[in-house]
Amino acid sequence: MSELSEPWFAYDFAILQLVPRVHRGECYNVGVILYAPTSKYLAGRFLEQDQALETCARRHEVDAHMVARYLQVFERIIEGTHDGGPIAKLPLSERFHWLTAPRSDILQPSAIHPGRCRDLEGCVEELFAQFVL
Repeated sequence: MSELSEPWFAYDFAILQLVPRVHRGECYNVGVILYAPTSKYLAGRFLEQDQALETCARRHEVDAHMVARYLQVFERIIEGTHDGGPIAKLPLSERFHWLTAPRSDILQPSAIHPGRCRDLEGCVEELFAQFVL
């Protein structure tokens, strides 16, 4: 299929932010969540419990293991796995809206942004590289 004939996919995405101290207004991007409704596609990419997350957590006295567990739950909800709890059993659109709903927690989503691309999986990686790495 040539570049010109490949379809475009519309999507919405949000950046997942670690907010260690809400009153200070600091946040650190730790992941992205992408939803393409017409393609029935929901995906996310998050920092793993690596040096960057450990360093951020240590600097702000946040439990890196707890944050990593939260991120794992987000992944399970996106994937719709049995161990993702009742939210993981919802339709894709409801899971996306639950994951990106404003909340007062250590992990908070950004505003939802629209976009379009030709390769949804590649787009998740590009957004992760652009906004998180």
